[in-house]
Amino acid sequence: MQQDGLILALQNKNEKAFERIYELYSESIFGIIYSIVNDEKIAEEILQDVFLKIWENASSYNSKKGRFFTWILNIARNASIDQLRSRGHKNSLKNLKAETFVDILESRSHFMGKADAIGLEKYINILKPICKKLIDLLFFKGFTQKETAEELDIPLGTIKTKNRACINKLREMLNTSNG
Repeated sequence: MQQDGLILALQNKNEKAFERIYELYSESIFGIIYSIVNDEKIAEEILQDVFLKIWENASSYNSKKGRFFTWILNIARNASIDQLRSRGHKNSLKNLKAETFVDILESRSHFMGKADAIGLEKYINILKPICKKLIDLLFFKGFTQKETAEELDIPLGTIKTKNRACINKLREMLNTSNG
C-alpha cells in the first residue's frame, strides 16, 4: 500500500494501517524522542503516547500542510518537550551535547536506515553541520534562539540568519524534489 493510501486508511481508523505506520516510523520517532529526553524508559512511554495521539488525531493530518513524517515528528517533539518541561528538566536539556542529534542522523543503525526508507537521507546529508546543530537545538531540544546563541557562543543575529538560511535550504530541497 502506498503512503497516501496508508494514511487514508489510518484516517478511517484501519488498525492494520496503524500497525504498518507504527512499523515504518516507530524506530525513527523513538530515536528522536530519546535524543530529546535521554532516558530510554521515558522515551518508550512518550513513544506510546505519540502513537496514541496519531491514532486519535489522524483525521487532522492534511498533506497540503506538510509531509506525514513531519506531522508525526512534530507530535513527538512536542510531547517530548512537554514531558521534560513538566518534570522541570529544562536545564538538563542544555547539558546534552548538540552532537547528539547529529550522531543519530549520521548513524545508520539508529536513524538513517529509516530516514532513507522515507526519503530523508538525501536532505540530511546535504545539510551543513551548523544547520544540523541549529535544527537539534531549536527544533528537537526546544531551545530559544537566544539560548541557542549562548549554547553555541554565536551572536543572536547570526543564529537568526543561519536558521533562516537552513530552513530556506530545506524548503528549496523539498520543493525541488516535489516539483
